[in-house]
Amino acid sequence: MIIQSAKDISFTPSRIISLVPSQTELLHFLGLENVTVGITKFCVHPAEWRISKTIIGGTKNVHIEKVKSLQPDLIIANKEENVKQQVEALAQDCPVCLTDVNNLADALQMILDIGSLTNTYDKAQNLTKKISDDFSTISLHESAIPAAYLIWQNPYMTIGGDTFIHDMMSRCGLENIFADRKRYPEISIDEIKDSECRLLLLSTEPYPFNQTHIIELELLLPGIKIVLADGEIFSWYGSRLLYAPGYLNKLFNQIGLFL
Repeated sequence: MIIQSAKDISFTPSRIISLVPSQTELLHFLGLENVTVGITKFCVHPAEWRISKTIIGGTKNVHIEKVKSLQPDLIIANKEENVKQQVEALAQDCPVCLTDVNNLADALQMILDIGSLTNTYDKAQNLTKKISDDFSTISLHESAIPAAYLIWQNPYMTIGGDTFIHDMMSRCGLENIFADRKRYPEISIDEIKDSECRLLLLSTEPYPFNQTHIIELELLLPGIKIVLADGEIFSWYGSRLLYAPGYLNKLFNQIGLFL
């Protein structure tokens, strides 16, 4: 069954599988080392869990039988990260907490929900308070900076106005020039060139943009400042949010020298 809160189950889970990297890191932060038994191959934090936990496939290709063999009593999945059919198949045998995170408020509520489900609510509540307080310290520019954020190349793909990354951009004073699009649309260089874009962020994930791509795009987009952006900071919505305000302040203080 798909569950929404601790009220939906009558026990504290003792065998948890996480299908989402950012939520795996959250489980570690909440001290659930001994009860987390399975993670995906993309769950890179904490690094030691890749050795001590069973890898059950990727976020989009979960090995259903391997999950079942671990006999979990709670699976943590996400509406966007995981495949609906796979989640529904798993939910026939085990409670699945299916999160849906599209902005910071959703992320904070997700953390509280996971805390409630795993009997770590006090830790989760302290975490959300720390994140909220730190986000209030982000320094904003006097006016929003027209910007675009690329997540993929060949074809180029960006983020629409209904995504978590869009919300993160807006919280640090950036105006997403593709806010009228949905989810993760394909775009062209000409669309960026013909816009009022002043800043182009190249994410380090899921596509591994690097300095070489900056040099290539600077030739195609003269006059637009292009920088690498830590994809985990902009798109992970668990305990990694603790690092976001400091990173964003540092990044945009540097960028501000050029805009």
